[in-house]
Amino acid sequence: MVSKNQIKLITSLQQKKYRVAHQMFFAEGVKGIQELLNSNFELVHLFTTKNDFPDVAVASKTITQEADLKKITALATPNSCLAVFKIPEEKPIIDSGLILALDSIRDPGNMGTILRLCDWFGIKQLLCSNETVDIYNSKVVQATMGSIARVNVNYVSLNTYLSQTNKTIFGTFMDGENIYKYSLPQEGIIIMGNEANGISEDLEKIITQRLSIPRFGALQITESLNVATATAIILSEFRR
Repeated sequence: MVSKNQIKLITSLQQKKYRVAHQMFFAEGVKGIQELLNSNFELVHLFTTKNDFPDVAVASKTITQEADLKKITALATPNSCLAVFKIPEEKPIIDSGLILALDSIRDPGNMGTILRLCDWFGIKQLLCSNETVDIYNSKVVQATMGSIARVNVNYVSLNTYLSQTNKTIFGTFMDGENIYKYSLPQEGIIIMGNEANGISEDLEKIITQRLSIPRFGALQITESLNVATATAIILSEFRR
């Protein structure tokens, strides 16, 4: 059974201010939870409707009913399990290799997908502007499917950080160089802009190389790509 205090705490974690106050977040679903259990994330408590997760200590696990999960889930249809974890301290920025930077990405689904793409393409460092959605948002955690455990994420003032780097800074624009014809390096920083407004004017001034993903449609009227889709294309091309 889930106590009233537990329900109050877990539902409060859907808001960033309470995640920050308690330094906790939650994940739902067997795969995502197992990935986090296999990582360095510290489990606070696990709630499950099945007698699964045999490696979790009895004191840290509650077998509960689906009706109780409905009281704490962030999903329209509750999964079979939910686990609360401690938010770890931010690690130092990995200032080498290919780095991805996000400028005010607001959609949790896009954020989660981008984290999975970083994991897939071996991007070890993800930099986020302070306006970017919190990676411990429950919808972001759900969308990462465990990749949140394998990518180093730091929230910074992108303007300050990028102004001090010696790396080539790439940004995507409609008038940029065709990415399929440009010789791409193994190191650098790639900036992806806000879903509605693209890369901010302040950051645009710092960019050293403008790239574009060309349109091949006959009418040439599609305005833009979804930011997660564009990120997939760009990272794939850099790795190729």
